Amino acid sequence: MSNVYDNILGLIGHTPMVKLNTVTKDIPATIYAKLESYNPGHSTKDRIALHIIENAEKKGLLKEDSVVVETTSGNTGFSIAMVCIIKGYKCILAVSDKTKPEKIAYLKALGATVYICPANVPADDPRSYYEVAKRIAQETPNSIYINQYFNELNIDAHYQTTGPEIWEQTEGKITHLFACTGTGGTLSGSAKFLKEKNPDIKIIGVDADGSILKSYHETGEIHKEDVHPYQIEGMGKNLIPSALLFDKVDEFVRVNDEMSAYRTREIALKEAIMGGYTTGAVTQGLMQYAQSHELTENDVVVLIYPDHGSRYITKVYSDKWMAEQGFVNNCVHNYDEVFKTEFIK
Repeated sequence: MSNVYDNILGLIGHTPMVKLNTVTKDIPATIYAKLESYNPGHSTKDRIALHIIENAEKKGLLKEDSVVVETTSGNTGFSIAMVCIIKGYKCILAVSDKTKPEKIAYLKALGATVYICPANVPADDPRSYYEVAKRIAQETPNSIYINQYFNELNIDAHYQTTGPEIWEQTEGKITHLFACTGTGGTLSGSAKFLKEKNPDIKIIGVDADGSILKSYHETGEIHKEDVHPYQIEGMGKNLIPSALLFDKVDEFVRVNDEMSAYRTREIALKEAIMGGYTTGAVTQGLMQYAQSHELTENDVVVLIYPDHGSRYITKVYSDKWMAEQGFVNNCVHNYDEVFKTEFIK
């Protein structure tokens, strides 16, 4: 039978690419978005969850009634919980308090035990979600810690899947790859494969304003003064993950919360793509890059859109939330005369 699978995990990978036609119309290059929301867990993290867990199974590290523990901003947790359901493992997740209630509800719906930790503490603070996850793994018998920030399999998952898919989908014509950086695995694994195919391909990492990754790439040093709270989830870091291969990245672009939020909503309104907050961030990264770099009609640019906007309905897609952040120039507000909510009395 065609297009029939034994379980949901068979749907992971082979995500489509879609040409952007309106938002990027002023850039002469051909620009494609790789829609990772088409994975069954609606994000690129499905790839690493399956790859790391199946690798642990091959090594005999996971047995019946084993426990999988991880740090997550949401998406990795969804993916791990999904894989654990099919594989029969228990799932324990540590998340930051930046994580919206609907994401936590989603994790619980998939059977995960969730620990909520303060976001604005140093990575080595015992209350940080990194340290909490490590402690839980150490104290829980028959458990493994995914440790996506420092797990080379995070890179390998994308080296084996995402990179080859992009190369094949563009018929080897890709000239630029843009991806947001959190753990760094998506960018690094894809970049490693693509650079092996063609070292001239430009790899652009998109970092958050409030993160240390861009300045570390440029100086080799951690600049703690760069660190401040920001709203974009799953992007940027206050530590240096070993899953981020800085030598595979040609340049970093740093984007802020406000412009990324506007761009996220613009993509929905003009391209009909309901992407997550990082969808806007990576697109904003391209816009800023194009201001200082010449992109021509011969260039083929791929943006990795990591997840789906349904997880951000009460955040970036909420007029109330946007107003609370002081983001008053959002697309819906600007088009109030066209897009209205009518109340029938």
